[in-house]
Amino acid sequence: MDHGLRPRQREFFIGFTKGEMERMDKLVRESGEEVLAKEFCQNLAKSFNRSVGRAGKPIVKWIQVQNWFQERIQEFPNILKDLEGVCPSTKAPKTKEKPKVQSKAEEKIPESELEFEARSSKDGAWYDVDMFLCHRVASAGETEVRVRFVGFGAEEDEWVNVKKAVRERSVPLENSECSSLKVGDHVLCLLEKRDQAIYYDAHIIEIHRRMHDIRGCRCLFFIRYNHDNNEEKVRLTRLCRRPIR
Repeated sequence: MDHGLRPRQREFFIGFTKGEMERMDKLVRESGEEVLAKEFCQNLAKSFNRSVGRAGKPIVKWIQVQNWFQERIQEFPNILKDLEGVCPSTKAPKTKEKPKVQSKAEEKIPESELEFEARSSKDGAWYDVDMFLCHRVASAGETEVRVRFVGFGAEEDEWVNVKKAVRERSVPLENSECSSLKVGDHVLCLLEKRDQAIYYDAHIIEIHRRMHDIRGCRCLFFIRYNHDNNEEKVRLTRLCRRPIR
């Protein structure tokens, strides 16, 4: 299965995607200054990072979202004025115990937007799932789903076992998270070959801690791939962690 580079591969941060900016612009127009709230920006950043559209791009920080909103509101001072008379005021009268009311902006962000990855039966690597097309019950009585992988067409669709080959999408690690990794941890590691780079399950067998610098984490992680037991020394940028529940 010649998937080539997996979409999740990291790149330098070059900004928000077109879809993300369209979504944020709509939120500004509908909700005004409510979008500047820290909690709201944190939820939106989390939503972006779990979306298929951000696969292969660096993690969005909540402060980047907030800064974008601030600049957008400054560029369009009439946006807030236009909202007057269209959206009811969200200000509640002062009382000793002010009830917590969910704002219009908060209602537009789901608490959880799960994304998934599936293991290809052709090469044993994990790929981001674009969509689940249909399902069936195999002869052994186990459920299988037909998946389409992000960045690939219908010719690469596969039937995969739900219990064994489908799971919540692994998350790229930030520099600040390296200290949370320990020997024995299950990770997803980017295996780089001459003509492709794909993700496989692995476990950390040794860690060499180093001081971080302007480039970020400089620690070295010795991992062992689960599929062939080969060992390799890698940087944090090649690792993804399993979601914490």
